[in-house]
Amino acid sequence: MKIIDKINSRISEKRPFFSFEFFPPKTDGGVHNLYNRLERMAKLEPTFIDFTWGAGGSTSGLSLELSRVVQQYFGVDVMMHLTCTQMPLDKIQETLTQCQEFGIQNILALRGDPPQGGGEWKPCEGGIAYGSDLVKYMRSQFGDYFGIGVAGYPEGHEQSSDKDECIRFLKLKVDNGADFIVTQLFYDVEEFFNFKERCLSAGITVPILPGILPIQNYSSFKKFSDFLKIKVPDGITSELENIRTDDEAVQKYGIKLCAKMCQELLNRGVPGLHFYTLNLEKSVTAVLKNIGLIDESVSSRVLPWRPATVDGRRAEEEDVRPIFWSNRPKSYLARTMTWDNFPNGRWGLSSSPAFGRWRDHYLSRQAAGASARLEKLKKSLGEPKTFDDVSQVFINFCDGKIDQLPWCEFPVQAETSKIDNDLHRINSMGYLTINSQPQVNGADSTDPYVGWGGAGGYVYQKAYVEFFSSPEKLEVIFKKLDKFPSISFRAVNKEGKIYSNDKKRTESVNAVTWGVFPGKEIIQPTVVDSESFMIWKDEAFKLWLDEWASFYPVGSQANDLIQQIHDNFYLVNIVENDYISGDLFRLFDD
Repeated sequence: MKIIDKINSRISEKRPFFSFEFFPPKTDGGVHNLYNRLERMAKLEPTFIDFTWGAGGSTSGLSLELSRVVQQYFGVDVMMHLTCTQMPLDKIQETLTQCQEFGIQNILALRGDPPQGGGEWKPCEGGIAYGSDLVKYMRSQFGDYFGIGVAGYPEGHEQSSDKDECIRFLKLKVDNGADFIVTQLFYDVEEFFNFKERCLSAGITVPILPGILPIQNYSSFKKFSDFLKIKVPDGITSELENIRTDDEAVQKYGIKLCAKMCQELLNRGVPGLHFYTLNLEKSVTAVLKNIGLIDESVSSRVLPWRPATVDGRRAEEEDVRPIFWSNRPKSYLARTMTWDNFPNGRWGLSSSPAFGRWRDHYLSRQAAGASARLEKLKKSLGEPKTFDDVSQVFINFCDGKIDQLPWCEFPVQAETSKIDNDLHRINSMGYLTINSQPQVNGADSTDPYVGWGGAGGYVYQKAYVEFFSSPEKLEVIFKKLDKFPSISFRAVNKEGKIYSNDKKRTESVNAVTWGVFPGKEIIQPTVVDSESFMIWKDEAFKLWLDEWASFYPVGSQANDLIQQIHDNFYLVNIVENDYISGDLFRLFDD
């Protein structure tokens, strides 16, 4: 989706918005950490995020890769920087064509900085000299496909003779097809509004987003302000000089100052804010809370899971998914990426679209940051010698002592707090849980834990739990099912042998989450589907080997133990269909 369309929509609704900039890390470990940070910051619902290109195109491959991955798997629209530095036209054409293939529809078109140590900036042979020429080239070759942002300089560009000349170049970028402007960072709010007035006088009417950088520490602040020749008001300089050696005090002051600037910008009619995050989240999140642009007491989720942002499967085009991939949504997206149509309104039989073959390399480059993620996972899992050791790993996850399992890409969700004691108990009994949700009967759709869909509605959930069980423990549960007629039960081992208490019920599609909203039909975004479960079980069992047993030498005690669990255990899902007065966990009593 074009970012300019989202910006214009928010402007017409008079709803302030915000966006984030990140840069490509230098190591795979840094990429892994950035993906985790992006996962958290995407939940703040930025209008878009963007990735820098790197001086001289030094991070071009990773910038493109990060943009592709986030666009497809993180549920947020992406704008990728593209510079002219060391980029002949054929390379620019190739990069833009790749963006089109990946569904990246937004570009920040820049001249760029010279390569590190390269001295004065010069266009390469067969290249482009100015950002305005890059905009013109993109429009000539790709028409209206791309939404194009460009840079603006409130205090003038260092290579312009004066501010008026800088505005003339900016006007040329807009005349050549730029949709909106993102400014260089500043700390003098009046400079920004003077810049905006000069733009209006020159006939520039596209949206202008102020670039904001919260001060994180004194040294980085000095580095940026000196390098970019940013004007810093005397009051800010004197305040910082007094606390320059106290990093915590500097950060607190930076948050306070940034919040004050942002509030003034919004009060004076700025439609949105663009934050230079430096790949950090604490200060930016604190600023957004201080000015009221995020409210953790109210859910802002469109659906219980994050919709994709590629054309064809946005929230209005895909609003139903099986629950089994709740904790591995990127795997689900990867396995369904080639589908022509996505379920909307109702989930049909999963035999209609074909799930792709499971490959846990959807985070790319096999993947950027994958080795770091696996190393962290290995540390969390330890080296179990007994089944009790394995059970303790699952208990530790439920208790928040570790933040990932092979089946869970992120920590236990907030809504799980309603059933965390029950989950601790059944894991202690040897039922190894990998997915669950509490029952909900008509909660407000803005509830911070279980709400979704926007204000004015009510949401419902059937209690659900999914776990691995030994055959012996499974038999104990199975024999008690007659006493629980409202419970649906299904278990399968790696060979496909099935236990079920109700063939008719478990071979149908069972909605386990739904919502009722004014003027809409009932929305049921999460289902339990027997055919999808059989596809999921192959992936779930394979993870025992690929992301647990593989950490230990073949023939070792730990490897043999995990292999035995993989070979002998069952994967089980249980639904309590009585979402009003049912109690799924009574099944595990006595």
